[in-house]
Amino acid sequence: MICVSIAERTADGCVKALSGLELAEIRMDAMEAHELSEPNIRRIFSMPLKLIATCRPGILDEEHRRSALAYAIEYGAAYVDVEVESDDGLKSDIAAKARSKGCKVIVSYHDYKKTPPSEELRQIVEWCFQSGADIAKISCMANSEKDNARLLGLLDLGRPLIVIGMGERGRLTRVVAPLLGAPFTYASSSMGKETAPGQIDKARLERIMEDLKGI
Repeated sequence: MICVSIAERTADGCVKALSGLELAEIRMDAMEAHELSEPNIRRIFSMPLKLIATCRPGILDEEHRRSALAYAIEYGAAYVDVEVESDDGLKSDIAAKARSKGCKVIVSYHDYKKTPPSEELRQIVEWCFQSGADIAKISCMANSEKDNARLLGLLDLGRPLIVIGMGERGRLTRVVAPLLGAPFTYASSSMGKETAPGQIDKARLERIMEDLKGI
């Protein structure tokens, strides 16, 4: 399954971008702060499709970020994404809120420079699940084919796991991981709308995956 990552500045832009989709990630950290009101979050997350609520740190203060994620869960998010490095209190609060609403918790790890060694990656996966993950997401910059192999090898752990190799070299993982058991992969809505290095647009990714299935 393909999850389209949406990073629009306004609630109107998010609603428009979601038309015709089945699964999407709302990058609330990309929205203008005044757009992240409770009514706007309700409007987006009560739409009849599966949505992932994501609000990366660094843009909003922690209290605003926590409340935005909580509102998204309250109004119908199917998944919520929290970073494994986040404060333990935030992680436990969001996980408890999510479970009370039947929302799945994605605990994510990102390394924008490199892919760690295999043993370190396995330790990070364990950290994610110890932090309350229903699904762990490991996203690392792939600088070689061996980096892709290490990331895809994590799927052999037999746990609910999303793996992504960022950058041009990592594009292979975005195509192959869901075919090897990952719950889904991420795509942009169109060229120029990427939210991460190496992200492929949805239409192209669908074509590539269909071609591979036919081999």
